[in-house]
Amino acid sequence: METTLPFPFLISVAVPPGLANLEGLTREQVSALGAPFFQVTDQTLGKFHRFLKRHNAEFRGYFDVTAVGSPDNVVSLLDAGARQVFVTPENLPKYAEFGNRVGPVVANLDLSATSGNSSLLLKDFDPQSPDLEEFLRQTQTTQRPSDLFLKPVPSADLELLLQVARKCSAIPILPSDRLTVSKEDTTRLSLPQVIVSFCKSDRADGLIPTVVCDESNVALGLAYSSEESIAEALRTQSGVYQSRKRGLWVKGATSGDTQELIRISVDCDNDTLKFIVKQKGRFCHLEQDGCFGDLSGIPRLERTLQSRKQSAPEGSYTARLFSDERLLRAKIMEEAEELCDAQTPEEVAFEAADLIYFALTKAVSAGVTLADIEKNLDAKAWKVKRRKGDAKGKWAEKEGISTGRPAPAPAPVPATTPAAPASDTPPGRIVMRRYDASQASEAEILEALKRPSQKSPDAILNVIKPIIEDVRTGGDKAVLTYTHKFEKATSLTSPVLKAPFPEEAMRLSPESIRAIDISFENIRKFHAAQKEDKPLQVETMPGVVCSRFSRPIERVGLYVPGGTAVLPSTALMLGVPAMVAGCKKIVLASPPRPDGSLTPEIVYVAHKIGAESIVLAGGAQAVAALAYGTENVTKVDKILGPGNQFVTAAKMLVSNDTNAGVGIDMPAGPSEVLVVADAHANPAFVASDLLSQAEHGVDSQVILLAVDLTEEQLRAIEDEVHEQAMALPRVAIVRGSIAHSVTISVRDVDEAMRISNEYAPEHLILQVQDAEKVVDKVMNAGSVFIGQWTPESVGDYSAGVNHSLPTYGYAKQYSGVNLGSFVKHITSSNLTAEGLKNVGEAVMHLAKVEELEAHRRAVEIRVQYMEGK
Repeated sequence: METTLPFPFLISVAVPPGLANLEGLTREQVSALGAPFFQVTDQTLGKFHRFLKRHNAEFRGYFDVTAVGSPDNVVSLLDAGARQVFVTPENLPKYAEFGNRVGPVVANLDLSATSGNSSLLLKDFDPQSPDLEEFLRQTQTTQRPSDLFLKPVPSADLELLLQVARKCSAIPILPSDRLTVSKEDTTRLSLPQVIVSFCKSDRADGLIPTVVCDESNVALGLAYSSEESIAEALRTQSGVYQSRKRGLWVKGATSGDTQELIRISVDCDNDTLKFIVKQKGRFCHLEQDGCFGDLSGIPRLERTLQSRKQSAPEGSYTARLFSDERLLRAKIMEEAEELCDAQTPEEVAFEAADLIYFALTKAVSAGVTLADIEKNLDAKAWKVKRRKGDAKGKWAEKEGISTGRPAPAPAPVPATTPAAPASDTPPGRIVMRRYDASQASEAEILEALKRPSQKSPDAILNVIKPIIEDVRTGGDKAVLTYTHKFEKATSLTSPVLKAPFPEEAMRLSPESIRAIDISFENIRKFHAAQKEDKPLQVETMPGVVCSRFSRPIERVGLYVPGGTAVLPSTALMLGVPAMVAGCKKIVLASPPRPDGSLTPEIVYVAHKIGAESIVLAGGAQAVAALAYGTENVTKVDKILGPGNQFVTAAKMLVSNDTNAGVGIDMPAGPSEVLVVADAHANPAFVASDLLSQAEHGVDSQVILLAVDLTEEQLRAIEDEVHEQAMALPRVAIVRGSIAHSVTISVRDVDEAMRISNEYAPEHLILQVQDAEKVVDKVMNAGSVFIGQWTPESVGDYSAGVNHSLPTYGYAKQYSGVNLGSFVKHITSSNLTAEGLKNVGEAVMHLAKVEELEAHRRAVEIRVQYMEGK
């Protein structure tokens, strides 16, 4: 909210109907000064309300409301955007809640009775009064109001009024009908002269530095003003300045990049002017928007969208948004929901940027500018009547908030719609969308199976690249800065907790220790069994022996996510195989809690696996620290572990940087599960398996392939999903996940497995008859859970298999983490003289074909040596 005047004077104007045709100044010239003074009566109040509704951003004015009878009418003016209102002293207590936005009016020169008020309007002030000297003495005391407004008598000498106002640091109110911007009009006071009289210049030529800004207050450049240029700017309502060499400079007169003048103001020291203009084209003579460079952020987006609206390439996404109102509406609602569901600071920033993009597209499509939006924001800041702060019916009901009104009946869903729950689904019910593979096309099924949160790689990279670069160059300090910012762990002074870990950092209950120990041992057994008994050795021909042997990766970095859930199980799944493989240095990375500590379970696991240290950071900053190393973080050779889209993108980015020299396990992202269930499946078991993944995060996805289930059987599963979900502490997250999860009805197991293999789920659960036989049909999956007694959660924790698995369909190309993830294989060749003779001719011939003479001679020299040549 503005707290200072654009200039240290006000302009009083007639009632609104006369503003379109004022004597002296025009309405536009008054609005350019930004703070007019009005006198309101009960009879003119309605006209002022209508006027402010149209022009409140231009006329954020001051109002004398002593002639308004009802306090409610006074409050309505404040709510409409009045900067300040003045009431009689006896009525002032009625408006105490509005603070300095309400001041008293007095009609004499005695200020003693008004001490303690922050502002005061002195009405019918006569600068030639015989009591003036006593009045000036009073204004020098500490009891004077901080803002003293002087409204003169109609016959007052305005030049004398200005002199008196300067002496007592008061704000004079100048009648608009006695002001002019014309040199020829000698009957009125020159407004440009008044403006210049309040400005100070330390330049020999007296010119006033002028900062030129666009409607969003982005500085475009610096110019200079004089009394003459100000007069011309006000007269023509355009950007006119004083060139230091060539006289008046009308912006755009030759280039066509013209300006419409919106407002003029002066800074706090009265030595710099500011012009707010509506700029057409560029301000700068260079190929950039302004003299300080191009626009950025939201103003840059607005400029791009305006350009796209005029000439977007046919078929482009932005062109579709402008032409398809339903698509744009759907995207705004989609992005709003994703912003609501975002959890980490990175996700919130990412989703907010998406929502702003689509919202601004809607605005530009409707001809609304960013300045229009900002004017509305400013107008809301001036309001004094506050909203109830509740949510509207259908949105409140969606979140389970009671509105005190009966829920509306759901709209019927056409029977032909493939993606619909039953039409009598009540509001607030947690239910997956349904598809029927026999009715939906292949394209519709693939569309339904699209993973959520698959954002533009460029957009994600724009977020993480600066973070990675900061850590690469800034080391420990940069890591700490991001941990302070994102994890709020401001007490941390080091980004690393090094072994041996303090006992107090891993104090656990006996039950927790036992659970971790059991899981640790099962995971160790399963991964130890994956060790190769001996090196592979094959004699490919007499005297030519080829072999392959494994060696552990020496330094590994294990990323253990934090965020919406604490995951010591991930520390086990990554740390135990690293220990079994014999990795020399194991470094964990996990975001700390706000107090700077880690969950004791993670520290305990780090202790058991012999980790060297734990990096107290998450996100891209942790990945960068592991990839490049810092003063206290050991650089690793490979980074393993799941994470959100920012972690995944960061891993892929550093793995492609040859300067980092680091590998990764896989592009693992948000968790997902696909359950295949037939009529033999227990509905409660199916629902529990779906929910065990849905609770991971709002970007998780769960899929049910229902094999020849009846409507009654489908309803039984849906009932279990809702009832079990409502009992979960993370029900809000489940709602977000289920919103983009689906049930697909299929005719048989073969069709289910065809869809499953195309989807390539991270977790595949087979709750079907003879589940073990169906395993032969599995081609793409991270991990398979067979039969009704094998919930996915046993794989997450304690069975022994690894839960760090490929997601987003990467199970088509990648394996989950296993012992092989922590070793590399080295091959060797061992030839006897006979062996070289046997294979040498083939080698020399192929080297000759490829014209690699040194290769050929390496064999030839040896063969000739053996033959004594």
